[in-house]
Amino acid sequence: MEGFKDIIEVKVSQDDRGKRLDAFLSEFFENTTRNYIQKLIDNQNVTVDGKEKVKNGSKLKGNEFIIIRIPEDEILEVLPEDLPIDIVYEDKDMVIINKDPGVIVHPAQGFYTGTLVNAVLYHIKDLSTINGVIRPGIVHRLDKDTSGLIVVAKNDVAHVKLTEMFKDKTIEKRYLCICKGNFKNIKGRIETLIGRDPKDRKKMAVVTENGKVAITNYEVVDSVDNFSLVEVGIETGRTHQIRVHMKSLNHPILGDSTYGNPDNIAKRQMLHSYYLKFNHPITNEELIIVGDLKEDFKSVAKRLKLDIKKVSRLNK
Repeated sequence: MEGFKDIIEVKVSQDDRGKRLDAFLSEFFENTTRNYIQKLIDNQNVTVDGKEKVKNGSKLKGNEFIIIRIPEDEILEVLPEDLPIDIVYEDKDMVIINKDPGVIVHPAQGFYTGTLVNAVLYHIKDLSTINGVIRPGIVHRLDKDTSGLIVVAKNDVAHVKLTEMFKDKTIEKRYLCICKGNFKNIKGRIETLIGRDPKDRKKMAVVTENGKVAITNYEVVDSVDNFSLVEVGIETGRTHQIRVHMKSLNHPILGDSTYGNPDNIAKRQMLHSYYLKFNHPITNEELIIVGDLKEDFKSVAKRLKLDIKKVSRLNK
């Protein structure tokens, strides 16, 4: 793997027959631009059934075996950008931001501007250096279209302690989501393995082997015909965990085009990280941080007549 940071193998399914190669790979790699994928293909870092000289517009026939070689990251300068951010807490050790939907947390393949990190570099001068120039201060992340609370460390001591707290599950995290359907049980605990979907490597799934333990607790706050407002607490932080677990209950999150079906009610998954409770990494003072729901979430809830005032922690 000299010169490459990763080599990924993908088996094309019959469902993807007729797709362009670059379009297929853009769907497979979340948070990656089509332009980056096309450069990989042009630079012969993608082989299809062993053939290196493939084109971006090559049409897939189904059942092909694709190998993608991801080059080592270039040394990049991530520049500050005057982008708006919603700071809900700040002191000399950390800052907590209520992230807007549609914002990528940190630069990644093909996305080097417009991220939360670009905005943080502009608004906050002191950041921890543990994660280098790509992710300064970033302790954890949220999916692009998931909104809510993100913790950013201002120094390395706070960063290390916060990372340990997330690992040790001493930070209580709660989310709100709008799910399709009505739940049989008002409360529940989901404990499964989550890993790559063996039928679709672009997705995660509940699996019986080759996965990591994922634990989600949920409680229905309000419900109307065919929709439910649900509060979720997670004990683990697996990729797409809440989205996968809600799908496993046959109650996918509204607007989640990856794990549900497209609809015209919501333009993105209705999932918001709204509540954090933990002891300050330096002072040990107990902190409770609440991030208000974003306007699109409020609008969808109102349209469906789901009562967000029933969320007790949100209205204290």
